[in-house]
Amino acid sequence: MKFMKLGSKPDAFQADGNCIRYVASELATDIVVNVGEVKFFLHKFPLLSKSNHLQKLVTKANEENTNEVDMIDFPGGPKAFEICAKFCYGMTVTLNAHNVVAARCAAEYLEMKEDVDRGNLIFKIEVFLTSSIFRSWKDSIIVLKTTKALLPWSEDLKVVGRCIDSIASKTSMDPSNVNWSYTYNRKLTVSDQITESKDRFQQKLHSVPKDWWVEDICELEIDLYKRVMFAIKAKGRMSGNVIGEALDCYAVRWLPDSVTGLVSEEHIRQNKILVETIIWLLPSSRGVCCSCSFLLKLLKFAILVGAGDGPREELMKRIAFHLDEACVKDLLIPSTSDETTIYDLELVHSLVNRFVLHHAPSTDYVEKNEKVPDELVLGRVAWLKIGNLIDAYLAEIARDPNVTISSFVGLSQAIPASARPIHDGLYRAIDIYLKEHPSLTKTDKKIICGLMDVKKFTTDACMHAAQNERLPLRVVVQVLFFEQVRAASGGLNAPQNISCPSSRSTTANTEDWEKTAPEDYKSIDKQMKSMKIANEVCRKNGSKINKKSSKNKSSGALLLPSRSRRIFDKLFVGSKGHGENKSSETSGSSMSPTSLNPGETKSSGSSSRNRRHSIS
Repeated sequence: MKFMKLGSKPDAFQADGNCIRYVASELATDIVVNVGEVKFFLHKFPLLSKSNHLQKLVTKANEENTNEVDMIDFPGGPKAFEICAKFCYGMTVTLNAHNVVAARCAAEYLEMKEDVDRGNLIFKIEVFLTSSIFRSWKDSIIVLKTTKALLPWSEDLKVVGRCIDSIASKTSMDPSNVNWSYTYNRKLTVSDQITESKDRFQQKLHSVPKDWWVEDICELEIDLYKRVMFAIKAKGRMSGNVIGEALDCYAVRWLPDSVTGLVSEEHIRQNKILVETIIWLLPSSRGVCCSCSFLLKLLKFAILVGAGDGPREELMKRIAFHLDEACVKDLLIPSTSDETTIYDLELVHSLVNRFVLHHAPSTDYVEKNEKVPDELVLGRVAWLKIGNLIDAYLAEIARDPNVTISSFVGLSQAIPASARPIHDGLYRAIDIYLKEHPSLTKTDKKIICGLMDVKKFTTDACMHAAQNERLPLRVVVQVLFFEQVRAASGGLNAPQNISCPSSRSTTANTEDWEKTAPEDYKSIDKQMKSMKIANEVCRKNGSKINKKSSKNKSSGALLLPSRSRRIFDKLFVGSKGHGENKSSETSGSSMSPTSLNPGETKSSGSSSRNRRHSIS
């Protein structure tokens, strides 16, 4: 920290309690200066030789036959006045980043200018500010923090503006030339404790990141922080990503983690101002800058503190560009008080609709199964990500008993079919919904189960669905039927069972399935790879597939698992005895897959697993 010493005489100021300060001297004091609640017993001559304002006050006091003068609204209070008084006496006084602004404002109040005495206090402080303080990164931040308590003096004297310009200029410097970030240097010191070689230390010393400054300015309050960020953006040399990182860091520093702390009566107004300010400070380009997780967190805060419609709409537009980068936890935004659901489903539905609208042009290639141009490969990956995200979100909200069928179905259908090459995640969400809503009618079950395409189930999903008593019997029959069709065709049309350990039991219970997140049984890269493999097989080896299918048709019945045969046998027997009821939606216990013995189930699952090879 920079400092400047003024004067050479020893400090003779002494205190008598908390409200009296005097100068120890052989000469009796002849003036009393009242600054706030403190009385200063001083001598006229040294004060009047430096201060034009004191000359006026003393002249007026003499006319009123009094030796007391009052300093009304003195900037900096008694401490700042004492610095000026010591300077008048020629006593030693030290100026630094913590007290220099108060001394500058006090000197301006007392009119300690050059026309009163050459080399007066205002001149010396200005030299110190220009030559030392504003050249120091750390001191500039400290000085800026002290200016708030000295408004409007610090603003009128342009100390605030000069501090902001100094900070903004330094953030735009080449990071390789930076060595003044005290936050970064503090981290570097800790990391150096494990550095064994001097060469490694030198390498780390010069690897300063572009966002080296973001934590340092987080100490500023929101009004000053806003002005600094505007100045940084105005210079046009800072990338949007770094600006976004700075805002994220500031939000973490000042916004409370708990909802209670965020919306408490004493802090909600300040938090609202903070959230709205951060939103308006976001970079102008919506295609870059902040992470989707940070934007969703801001949206959650904006809703909780009651931010205006403008900031919310701005966040919604930005989030829609990068919704595929979000995670399920980010989307769990609490609903408002007038809604019955735990989470705000309408908000998420709106975000999904915006995402679909924004990315709609790239879906034509995917849905037509044409060769995807290189520039649209990333767009296709984004659709797979959004499909996984929505299925995982549906699984979370399915546990809410107040989520209606229409809301669940509407959100599920908000994304195109191409975003779900595999329906395991959707099946998991529907299974949880059926479990948490046991009073659903047959019609409701038919509607919600109609979202699934059993032809897009992996081996695990098929095995689980075939034994799921919560599913309508018609769905179970469809699963078994398509298992038989796949077996007859050699499994070429089956979705590839990704990352499925061979030792996994085929009789896994429902609780294990519900706890398994979609990411555990598939990944975006593997889905893309599997889809490409399937397309190549269908295009290049179509004739071979047809021949193989025709050969397997004659022996398909032999490949049908014993469990499947038993259920089909019961269905055919039931249809002969009671008439053909093809639209039955009941899952009667007599035909429940779970009523079979474990040995049959295990053998069925093992044979099914060996027949899955690629995705369709």
